Amino acid sequence: MTLAILYLVLGLVLLYYGAEALVRGSSSLALRLGLSPLVIGLTVVAFGTSSPELVVSLKAGLAGQGNISVGNVVGSNICNLGLILGLCALVAPVATTSQIVRMDIPIMIAVTAFATFLLSNGTLTRTEGTLLATLLLAYVIFSIRLARRQPSDALGAEFGEAVKVSKRGLAVDLLMVAGGLVLLVFGARFLVDGAVIIARAFGWSEALIGLTVIAIGTSLPELATSLVAAVKKEADIALGNIVGSNIFNLLGILGITAMVTPLAESGISLIDYAVMAVFALVLWPMAYHQKRITRLEGAILLAGYATYVSWLVLST
Repeated sequence: MTLAILYLVLGLVLLYYGAEALVRGSSSLALRLGLSPLVIGLTVVAFGTSSPELVVSLKAGLAGQGNISVGNVVGSNICNLGLILGLCALVAPVATTSQIVRMDIPIMIAVTAFATFLLSNGTLTRTEGTLLATLLLAYVIFSIRLARRQPSDALGAEFGEAVKVSKRGLAVDLLMVAGGLVLLVFGARFLVDGAVIIARAFGWSEALIGLTVIAIGTSLPELATSLVAAVKKEADIALGNIVGSNIFNLLGILGITAMVTPLAESGISLIDYAVMAVFALVLWPMAYHQKRITRLEGAILLAGYATYVSWLVLST
């Protein structure tokens, strides 16, 4: 058991620093190639912060552990809205923008419903995965075009600060990308192996460990990014990160993983999908009301997440 816990901790550390290195190195490379900070922020950075979920789901899928792959995505989306957004709102009320309320949240709700429909038979084929990945590409292109037409000062400032060319040279950028990918691969291996050992020791299912421990662990980049934004009184940026991450998880991670290897799961219940959908639906009126998510609403999100995780553990 001690070895399994060590695997978990080591896996989380490697995933966190692997994602950080990948984002920094690839962002600097993209700037050298002439891409704007805005485009990089909406593509390279967004993909990089979700890379732990992608690598873990791919690793689990290739090992025939579809419950972990799907549970990781479903659990991460619930964690993003319940735990991370709830904590951010407690730190500082989260201001919303009209674009998030009118477009991004409805898109997230629609994507949640569509992905749930595809997974309702317990499988996700290569064709369905290709469809999800295609929808992700369309969403990214749409977001870039919209951002170029209506760039906000906050968005531009965020990406301008986060995306910078490395002063250490091209070789260092390439090394960071390669090193980040290596750390992600080994981190995913340690995290999944440790989680499976612990699941078996406690009699937990692979689905449960994917919905909880792995989901929280792979969401660490989003947690760090969002909490830092909340502390800096930029909680509106945190909301955009979370909503965008949920869309990418469902379209990108499930899509790319299913394209590589068809997924089969039997441990994710309709209740888990329903909880993911309820969190997405509840966010809409919260974001619309008073144009912000209050500390009270943050506490409600946290309480909902705690209730869900408690039910998962107690029902095992």
